[in-house]
Amino acid sequence: MAKIHPQTPVKVSDHSTSEREIFTIWMKSLVFHGNGCTVFNSKGEIVFRVDNYQTRHSSEVFLMDFNGEVLFSMKRKKLRIFRSWEGYKWIDSKVNKERPWFQVRSHCSILSRNRHKTCYVTLGCEKTTRRRSSYKITELEGKSTFKIIDNAGQLLAQVIKKQSLAGVPLGDDVLALVVEPQMDHSLVMALVIVHGLINQKL
Repeated sequence: MAKIHPQTPVKVSDHSTSEREIFTIWMKSLVFHGNGCTVFNSKGEIVFRVDNYQTRHSSEVFLMDFNGEVLFSMKRKKLRIFRSWEGYKWIDSKVNKERPWFQVRSHCSILSRNRHKTCYVTLGCEKTTRRRSSYKITELEGKSTFKIIDNAGQLLAQVIKKQSLAGVPLGDDVLALVVEPQMDHSLVMALVIVHGLINQKL
């Protein structure tokens, strides 16, 4: 891990920033022999992590900060035609289980070779929000690289393969997450995690 970033914790804020932020996603858990991922900011500080321990393709996954405080929990819902995940936001170690904060749904057509080419995100599922907004998660050249856009096609975030300063790819398990201004970093990371779950990367 030292080759990717030093192991330095930082207090996570789920507020957006006025500038573009770049994170490094390392598809390795901090737990020895565990499954999950670790996320660093541009300063090399650990800001997010997912630890599934010995379980892969779990039906419930938790996005945490470095100290293990849960930020989002994501649960898989089984439907006949659609593969659906629901995300619940945690505030002060508490979660509202009545309605999800967001829902991600991927069409599973048996006639399509690229079943998970696009995932549809519905926000505002909680009762306090009157208006719903939607995003799309669209894959680029592979399942590990994709972008998140809004209904107008505006880019909100993008995951690409990370390269060294010399332009050498760091491997399939090291990705760069570019988040545009005014986006909630924890929400974006939760959507990235769900995309990884749908494509069996976690």
